[in-house]
Amino acid sequence: MPRSKRRATDNMSSTDDDRYSSKRLRNSSGRRSTRAEDTAFSQKRCLTWFREYTSPDDPETLGPDGMEKFCEHIGVDPENVVMLVLAFKMQARQLGFFTKEEWLKGLAELQCDTIQKLQYRLEHLRCLLNDQNTFKAIYRYAYDFARDKDQRSMEIDTAKAMLQLLLGKHWPLYTQFSQFLEQSKYKVINKDQWCNILEFSRTICNDLSNYDVDGAWPVMLDEFVEWLKSTRTKSDIS
Repeated sequence: MPRSKRRATDNMSSTDDDRYSSKRLRNSSGRRSTRAEDTAFSQKRCLTWFREYTSPDDPETLGPDGMEKFCEHIGVDPENVVMLVLAFKMQARQLGFFTKEEWLKGLAELQCDTIQKLQYRLEHLRCLLNDQNTFKAIYRYAYDFARDKDQRSMEIDTAKAMLQLLLGKHWPLYTQFSQFLEQSKYKVINKDQWCNILEFSRTICNDLSNYDVDGAWPVMLDEFVEWLKSTRTKSDIS
């Protein structure tokens, strides 16, 4: 092949390669941009999602009916502890309700604006319970979240349900404590008692050997210890 023709062919090939490379880069960039748009949090998309669970009568609040539908969509039982963690992230003020502001706050922090994104983050929410400090914050939050806002204390039935949710699987003495509450005179639990139950569950041995009768525990827990010792003594005798 003559040299001049070879150079022309080489130049043409190089130009075609440049055009192909440029087109490929543009297409690749476009695909990356689309993926980035799909994964980036969108407040508008998040708000549209919220509207799926509200009614025209109250578009600013997701209520019990919407909550049931929401839980069904994400595949979580309403009584699953992960829903409490999600409410904690939103700093929701009332059990069974999410306001628009709470929804946007919590899901923006989690960077979730679709069902699929939230489902992907559920395990992360569950794992938050494994951190002692975060668990303590969630436990304390649960008291004000679940109690009747017209009362300063929490109804005993509500307290037992929340204690079962938070401590039932982790505190070996939970069953006995629940039995104690069943037969006790207590109709409500105040916040000091609530917080001390967690501390008690974390620090006192199952055999009560490190329980200090002169400690600053609430009377409720002193009574629980007395009741449990008496119950165990009767069991040993029989």
